[in-house]
Amino acid sequence: MATVVVFGGTGFLGREIARQLIAAGHAVRVASRQPPVAREQAAAGISHVQADVRDEASVAEALRGVDAAVNAVSLYVESGGLDFETIHVAGAGRLARLAKAADLATLVHVSGIGVSTKSDSAYVRARALGERAVRDAFPEAVILRPSVLFGPGDAFLRTLRSLTLLPVIPLFGHGGMKLQPVHVEDVAVAAARVLDMPAMRGRVFELGGARAYSYRETLELVLEEQHRRRMLLPVPFAVWKLLAALASVLPNPPLTRDQVILMRQDNIPGEAVGTFADLGIEPRDLRSEIEAARRPGA
Repeated sequence: MATVVVFGGTGFLGREIARQLIAAGHAVRVASRQPPVAREQAAAGISHVQADVRDEASVAEALRGVDAAVNAVSLYVESGGLDFETIHVAGAGRLARLAKAADLATLVHVSGIGVSTKSDSAYVRARALGERAVRDAFPEAVILRPSVLFGPGDAFLRTLRSLTLLPVIPLFGHGGMKLQPVHVEDVAVAAARVLDMPAMRGRVFELGGARAYSYRETLELVLEEQHRRRMLLPVPFAVWKLLAALASVLPNPPLTRDQVILMRQDNIPGEAVGTFADLGIEPRDLRSEIEAARRPGA
């Protein structure tokens, strides 16, 4: 049994990774900026420590005495003094460097499909530079790049369900962008499994669900689930860019330039990387999961 620290372990994916590690027989330490109260710690059967990837001392302390680490820290919108460079590049590199100095056997770094240093998106560029920083500091690190996550309480389907309340649903372009939504539990199982597979160290895995859908198809699935019929209205990306620019003056903009950029590119696994198949995992399908949740007694 190994002791594993999960940074960002109170987030959507991080919580599930911690649960899967416990199920696999590991001892788990969750490192987060704001640990839960003591009662919640005991109920989960997981130890919690305060750590911030921006702070050297707290990261080093969280890594003390563990065998492996998972970095599931995420930032999707820059706000409150937090920016992509600080979290996804400097923070990821710091964690990897300190994990190497602590002589950890394995580091799993969670990134995302489609990372590129040449992207117009600051978020995507930061993710790519973060991977580079991790690889430079900890060459044997395993990098996981999941597609958009879904599962109980996810933000992805919750947002789409809220859109179905509109009388007309605006599409990004014609809604042709491809995505391969992946169940959060499948990604968490992958994170837990690679820890016990030394042959996978140093590899990159792109993790998508059982099949790809266009954005339009995904909305149609959710409309069917909600028993609603709505008009889907194509909106040019130039209009979305203008709306994002106007919204940028707000404290918490509902739409950002990066989000518009991301909706112009496919979010599906590429070639020449590892997949769920290499880990012996059969991922779930978005349609099947939605239909199963609709059945009586589900």
